[in-house]
Amino acid sequence: MPGFELFGEAERNEVNDVLQSGVLMRYGFDGMRNGHWKAKDLERELQKQLKVKHAQLVSSGTAAVSVALATAGIGAGDEVIMPTFTFVASFEAIMMLGAIPVLVDIDDTLTLDIDAVKSAITPKTKAVMVVHMCGSMANMDALNNLCKAKNLILIEDSSQATGATYKGKPLGSIGDLGCLSLDFVKIVTAGEGGAVITNNEQYYKHSDHFSDHGHDHIGNDRGAETHPFLGYNFRISELHAAVGLAQLRRLDEFVAIQKANYTILRDALSVIPEVTFRAVPDGGEESYSFLSFFLPDLDSTRRASSALKQNGVDACFHYYDNSWHYIRKWEHLKELKTLYPLPKEVKEGLGYLKDKKFPKSDHYIGRNVSCLIKLSWTEEEVRQRAAKMLDTITKAL
Repeated sequence: MPGFELFGEAERNEVNDVLQSGVLMRYGFDGMRNGHWKAKDLERELQKQLKVKHAQLVSSGTAAVSVALATAGIGAGDEVIMPTFTFVASFEAIMMLGAIPVLVDIDDTLTLDIDAVKSAITPKTKAVMVVHMCGSMANMDALNNLCKAKNLILIEDSSQATGATYKGKPLGSIGDLGCLSLDFVKIVTAGEGGAVITNNEQYYKHSDHFSDHGHDHIGNDRGAETHPFLGYNFRISELHAAVGLAQLRRLDEFVAIQKANYTILRDALSVIPEVTFRAVPDGGEESYSFLSFFLPDLDSTRRASSALKQNGVDACFHYYDNSWHYIRKWEHLKELKTLYPLPKEVKEGLGYLKDKKFPKSDHYIGRNVSCLIKLSWTEEEVRQRAAKMLDTITKAL
């Protein structure tokens, strides 16, 4: 998956433009730039590639989620529904704004279960955040319709699914706001970085201002800009934007490579009767950044996962025992371990996690293995890997 596997001349040329101008900051210093505005160029490229009206670059994918939530006016005491399977940044960003993450079950898409979302809605619910984990998606029509009917904001986190589509629309462009990560291990990397995308003019203006201390960015005199509201520093640098610009222009190339490698591996595992694959909603096409499949039960999945590691098949993840991506090991969230006092609303709102069980999520994550698809593999390496995975899993079962 990571774009860094294929760094080349295009990335170096864009970075050299920035170094030659000496302007590393995305705002101001107009006369020194020699016409180079890498962040602006990358935002325009995001708009083009992801078919949205607006894109706002920020410093990370986590920052993108934080900015998206703030942009939509989500704050103290508001509830945001999110999945049990995601990255820890999801609940971190929600809690940073004083809002309450409401975790709900996933289904065989490895994303939000629509019935679980329906059951979790309360008068305090302000938004639903769907996380397109491991390169694929939830039933976006169902989620969109539900959010519209309940007057809820739909936020898409497509950090692991850049390049995937649903009924012809790029993921991230379907909800009210989309969030991308451009960190070092994403499909398209800037080293560090992220973006908020939207078709809503007001949300765009809010994200533009909020991510730079509330600056309104009117005119060319940075010192004369006004501050319509408070903000924070979530800026990206020109160096990071330069790398991301070159990478994003290669997105179709990267997805095509991933699809070819994914297909070889999936075809090999398809002959195992006990293996089934994650569900992809009708009209959806993955980014092919991971091959995710299910085995019969938790014990067989643990055996297969361990055997894959022992046989040198790297980057295959059994998230049931993973401390970064699944609710079971998020003790710091359950026990509310922070360096700062939490608001009363958040403490009370998260009390449910002490005893809450997620059997449906356990059912799917316990049986799931997700294998990273690398860009740098040769076809021979992929076929060798496929044969080794087939043999290893068959013996483990």
